Amino acid sequence: MSSNKETFGKTVGFVFVVCLVCAALVSIAAVQLKPLQVENKLLDQQTKILEASGLLATTDGSSKAIKATFAKLVEAKMIDLDTGEFIEGNPKLFDERRNARDVTKSDKPENDIAGINRRSHDAVVYLVRNESGKVETVVLPIVGSGLWNLMYGYVGLEADLNTVRSVIYSDHSETPGLGAEVMNPKWKALWPGKKIYNSAGEVKARLVKGGAKAGDMHGVDALSGATLTSNGVTRTLQFWFGEEGYAPFIAKYRAGGVN
Repeated sequence: MSSNKETFGKTVGFVFVVCLVCAALVSIAAVQLKPLQVENKLLDQQTKILEASGLLATTDGSSKAIKATFAKLVEAKMIDLDTGEFIEGNPKLFDERRNARDVTKSDKPENDIAGINRRSHDAVVYLVRNESGKVETVVLPIVGSGLWNLMYGYVGLEADLNTVRSVIYSDHSETPGLGAEVMNPKWKALWPGKKIYNSAGEVKARLVKGGAKAGDMHGVDALSGATLTSNGVTRTLQFWFGEEGYAPFIAKYRAGGVN
């Protein structure tokens, strides 16, 4: 009987030691891989921003070329969404998702048509310049509810801050073949040249069920079979280019009054 207890004790001890060793190895691996994960996340972000600005095609797609082009032509700046003013801050350390969870750094929108629950007080905008230093594109991050979860992306606008260069989604949980078609190059190719606002300054960019009519400067074909995702994209654009989104910044930028 004592022999069985001794064997059992040794087995438990062995398992315990193995668990400790495995836990230590996992912790070490996590610590060592963290810098690589951060670097890969940053590279993906830079890739999407260059795509939204139309510059990704000017690179060879390598990480070296993407980083070099981004560093040379893209300037990230913090803004206060309520005032539209540029503010001090480190864009590299800014985390919209973290801010949105912090009640001291976010608020509940009065008209939460995008379904985001809370909106960060601040945001990062990306000023994309040409070789001569003139701003040609402004890339604005967006977030809003799709069918299953929040969808994150970027809208690249020409210097008039109305004409769309591209709408690029970077992170979503939509259904493959349906809502996930926001990643389809054919759908993304429908956006260039579309207008966010009409002549009265109203947000008119939208997805159109059944397809946008020829000459519709604001409409883009909805995603086939993905009504809720399509509605989510429309509401996201309406929110972020409205008064609780980038409208104050856009108005001041156009007037040259952003300091």
